[in-house]
Amino acid sequence: MSEHKNPAIIGDLPSSQKGKSGSKKERQGTNVTGGRFYAKLAWTGIRNNRRFYLPYILTCAGMVAMYYIISYLTTSPILGQMKGGGVMTSILMLGCGVVFVFSLIFLFYTNSFLTKRRKKEFGLYNILGMGKRSLSWILCWESLIISVLSMIMGLFTGILLSKLAELVMINILRIESDFILSISLQAVVDTTKQFMIIFILLLLNMLYQVWNSNPMELLHSEQEGEKPPKVNWLFALVGIVVLAIAYYLAVSLEDPVQALLIFFVAVIMVIMATYLLFIAGSVALCRLLQKNKRYYYKANHFVSVSSMGYRMKRNGASLASICILCTMVLVMLMSTSCLYIGMEDSLRERYPRNIMFDISGNDTDVSDSEYARELRGLVEESAKEHGETVENVLDYSVVDFAGYGAEDKMYLSLNEERGFEIGSTWQMFVISLDDYNRLAGTKETLSDGEALCYVSKVVYPHDTITLEDGGQAKTWKIKKQVEKFMENGVDSMQVMPSMYIIVPDVGEALAPWLDEVKESGSMLMQKHWCYGVDVDCDDEKQEIIFNGMSEKVQALTERMTEENGGTSPYGYGCECVAAERAGFYELYGGLFFLGIMLGLVFILAAVLMMYYKQISEGYEDQARFEIMQKVGMTKKQIRKSINSQVLTVFFLPLLAAVVHLAFAFPLVYKMLILFGFVNLKLLIIVTGICVLVFAMFYTLVYQITSKAYYSIVSSL
Repeated sequence: MSEHKNPAIIGDLPSSQKGKSGSKKERQGTNVTGGRFYAKLAWTGIRNNRRFYLPYILTCAGMVAMYYIISYLTTSPILGQMKGGGVMTSILMLGCGVVFVFSLIFLFYTNSFLTKRRKKEFGLYNILGMGKRSLSWILCWESLIISVLSMIMGLFTGILLSKLAELVMINILRIESDFILSISLQAVVDTTKQFMIIFILLLLNMLYQVWNSNPMELLHSEQEGEKPPKVNWLFALVGIVVLAIAYYLAVSLEDPVQALLIFFVAVIMVIMATYLLFIAGSVALCRLLQKNKRYYYKANHFVSVSSMGYRMKRNGASLASICILCTMVLVMLMSTSCLYIGMEDSLRERYPRNIMFDISGNDTDVSDSEYARELRGLVEESAKEHGETVENVLDYSVVDFAGYGAEDKMYLSLNEERGFEIGSTWQMFVISLDDYNRLAGTKETLSDGEALCYVSKVVYPHDTITLEDGGQAKTWKIKKQVEKFMENGVDSMQVMPSMYIIVPDVGEALAPWLDEVKESGSMLMQKHWCYGVDVDCDDEKQEIIFNGMSEKVQALTERMTEENGGTSPYGYGCECVAAERAGFYELYGGLFFLGIMLGLVFILAAVLMMYYKQISEGYEDQARFEIMQKVGMTKKQIRKSINSQVLTVFFLPLLAAVVHLAFAFPLVYKMLILFGFVNLKLLIIVTGICVLVFAMFYTLVYQITSKAYYSIVSSL
C-alpha cells in the first residue's frame, strides 16, 4: 500500500493551517490554494491505493446502475400498456427498496475496510502536523471524487443497459414492444437522490472515526484485532443449537401457511447461527485442529491453521456474510426460476380448463336443473359458431364450506372456547362417490359411515373425520386417502389446506346443515356446479369464444331471474385461462426478473467481499511467510500452505450455503405451493442446476481473486 511519508508535503500546507495572520484577500487566495491542495492529495491517495479503491468505485457504480435500471423500469411506458401492469410495477418498486437498503448496508461494510487501510496514512499526516480539520477536508474531497465517479459511471452504465433489461423483461413477460432507447429523468433524479444520501452517511461515518481517534491509534489501526481470540465455547454451542432449531422448523412444518409465517423467523435464526458458528465455532475448530498433533505439525497445515485461528474472529464475520449472500442467491434463483418455468403447470392448476363456469345455489341440485342443461347447450353452440368443438369436459357438483380443525373434528363455525389458531382453517369440499368414480375412472365402493378423503398441502393423520356444528355431528371412517383428485381452481388459489370428503350421497351426509341453510338463506354451505371445457385454439380466438359464451350465459341468467320473480336462484361466475394468462406472467415473470436483478446485486457484493478478503489477508500474511521462508520453509511448502488455507477458508461459505439450502428446501417447497407450484421433480432439478452453476461461478471468482493474494504474499 502506498503511504505518503514525505514531510516536505507538509510544507506546502496553506497558511490557513499555519496561522490566522494575513489580509482577507490573502486568506481567500489561501483557501483556494488549500482546496486545490486537499483535492490533489485526495486524488493522489485514491490513485496510489487504486487496488482498493477501483473495485469499490466499480461496486458503487454497479449498485447505482442496478438501482437506475429497476427505477427506470417502474416508469417504463410498456408497463402502462400491459394488462394489469400495476403488479409488475409494485414488484419493481419493492426491488428498488431492497437494492437501496442492501447498498446502504454493504457499502458501509466495504467503506469500513477502505477507511481502516487509510487510517495509518492519516495518522502519519496527523503526526507530521496536519490537523484533523485538514484530514476532514481530504476525506470530503475523496468522498466527492468517489461519489461523482460512481454516479457518472453508474448512470451511464444503467442508461446503456436499461433497454437491454427492458428487452429481457419483455421476453420474460412474453409481450411485444418497439425498440426505443430513452432516458427517464425521474429515475435519474431518484437514483441520484438515494445514493447521495448513502454517500453523505458514509462520509459522516468516516469523519466520526477520524475525529474520535488519536494519531497513535490511527498509525496502529491495521494491527487492531490481531490478538488471537479466545475460544468462546458458549457462543459456538448457542450457534449449533439455534441452527439445529431452525433446521428442525424448516423440515418439520407441514402447513404452508405456517411455513410462510415461520420462514422469516427461520431466516433470522440461520443468519444469527451462521455468524456465531463462523466467528466462535471456526476458532474452536482451529483450536481442535491444533491439538491434533499428527495433523497440525505438518508444513502445509501448521501455517494455515495457526493463521486462521489467529484472526478468524474478525474474518469469520466476512465469511459468514459471504455464506449468507450465497444462500440468498441460491434460494432466490431456484424459487423464482421454478415459478417461471412451471408457470403453465401452475396456470393449469388454477384454471383446470380453458373456460370454466361456477354456478352456485342452495335450493336445488344445480347440475340437474334446466339452467344447467341450457348452459351446456350454449357453451357447445358458441364453440361451433367459431369452428371449434368443446373437449375434455369437466362436470361435477360439490358442496363447499369452511372448517375449523381440532384433531379429527371439523367445526363449521368458531366459538370463544375453541378460539382460533393459525393453520386450523380448512377449505372443505364434499362430493358424491358417483362423480368421483366418473371423473377419476375408478370403481370405488363405500359402506354406510365410510368416506374417501383427499387432502392437499398438508398431511391428515387421522382415520376418521367428524363434522360438528349447532348440536349436530356426523362422523365418517376414512376408508382410504386417495392420492390424486379432480382439478379444482379454488383449492390452488387458497393458502389454507383443502379436504375433499367423498361420500355415497351428499344430500344425506350434510342434511342437518343443508336444511338449515335452505331455511335461513345463510352462506354457511353452498352447492356448486363446476363446468369446464377445453377449446383447441390460440389465446386470441379462445377469448373471442369465451366472450360469446359469457354473453349468452348472462342472457340466460337474466331470463331465469325474470321467471323467478326478479330473484336469481343461482350465483354465476366464469373464467377464461387466456384472459388470465397475462396476469400470471406478470406476477411470476416479475418475480423471476427481480430474482435475476437482486441475484446480480448479491453476487456483486459477494465477489467484492471475496476480493477484499484476499487483499487484506495477503498483506497480513506477507510478513509471516517471509519469516517462514527465512527459517527454512521452501517455496513449494509455502505454496501448499497457502492453498490449504485459501481453499479451506473460501470454500467453507459455499459448503455451508449448500447445507443451508438443503435444509431450507422443504420450507421453500411449502411456500411455493401457496403460488400453485406443486412440481417437486422440477424444483429438485432446478435446485441442482442452480447449485452446480453457482459453484462453478464461485470457483472462477475464487481463482481470479486468489491471484491478488499470491501476488502480495510472494512472487511464487
